[in-house]
Amino acid sequence: MDYIDLSGKVVHQTSKQDKMLEFLYRSAIGRLSLKPLVRPGVSELAGKFLSSPHSVGLIQRFIENSHIDMSAYENRTYTSFNDFFTRKIKEGRRPIPDDPSLLISPCDCRASVYKIHKNSVFSVKNTEYSLRSLLRSRKLAEMFQGGYAYILRLTVNDYHRYVYAASGRQSRNYHIPGIFHTVNPIANDHLPIYKENTREYTVIHSKEFGPFIQMEVGALLVGKIHNHKESGIVQRGEEKGFFEYGGSTIILITAKDAAAPREDLLQNTKNGYETQILQGHVLGTTA
Repeated sequence: MDYIDLSGKVVHQTSKQDKMLEFLYRSAIGRLSLKPLVRPGVSELAGKFLSSPHSVGLIQRFIENSHIDMSAYENRTYTSFNDFFTRKIKEGRRPIPDDPSLLISPCDCRASVYKIHKNSVFSVKNTEYSLRSLLRSRKLAEMFQGGYAYILRLTVNDYHRYVYAASGRQSRNYHIPGIFHTVNPIANDHLPIYKENTREYTVIHSKEFGPFIQMEVGALLVGKIHNHKESGIVQRGEEKGFFEYGGSTIILITAKDAAAPREDLLQNTKNGYETQILQGHVLGTTA
């Protein structure tokens, strides 16, 4: 998929994964064969195998095919593919800016940002989403009308641990069970993936940004979303959790007049491009 890389250049990329997903989501035969793959039971079975010692042999080929620089990560022996996939990065490789008025990205990702319009609706590549469907809460949907939704899509070669985007007090975690479509934009052209996928979110009450939502969305062959805390005080840059294998998404939702997104992020989204961002990079500032 096309995106703006860290140097500001447009990257036109069609990977083997993109080609496979195009077949699965854009052909009748593909969509038929896709049905069993997105069921939670299949992701659970895949997760069990990838967490077993039998999956260790997959690691080296994955590193080579994904062009992952392992010098950035802790030097250790991995006991399974998921042990490798949830690896920790070395101290200092994802610095967090000191200024608390900066809203930071909780993850390595390709980012887009969308205005939340009247009736709490925002549109991702011509597919409309309502906050009420996404959050399963009319009260919360009304609270965030007029704000922004930041869609932060992780690819399989990204760092899959994530942190808090701002400091504050978090509510309990709300888990919404569902199925496991890919979060690749190819699927969004055909299915309202963020309404159907398994997801978990919390409301964080921040001094700088007021209440905001941080949500994790599971994806194809992602068996688990691991969040460390159920509630309490959290610190910006503190690790919130991690995803097991697969591409996944984090969604940040800010209230009206609470945060001003980066101008280039808004413009790139308008032009149909995602923007490559690393954990700790700035998404926006206090409005």
